[in-house]
Amino acid sequence: MSNSDVNIRLDHFMKLSGMVSTGGQAKVVIQNEEVRVNGLLETRRRKKLKDGDQVTFAGETVVVKIAELAG
Repeated sequence: MSNSDVNIRLDHFMKLSGMVSTGGQAKVVIQNEEVRVNGLLETRRRKKLKDGDQVTFAGETVVVKIAELAG
C-alpha cells in the first residue's frame, strides 16, 4: 500500500495531533464550523485526510503526516 492510499479521519487526526484533548471536543468544534481543511470549511468529522493536507483550528495550522502519527 502506498502513502497515497493511507488516510486518517479528521476527528482522529485532531485528537492524535493534540489540536484537541478528546474525540468529543473534535466533534463539537467540527460541527460548530471552526475547522478548515486545505483552507475550506469542513463539517464532516469523518472526512478522510491524506499526507500533506492542512488542518486549521483556533489559528493553528497542522500539516497531516500520517507516518509520524503512527510512529
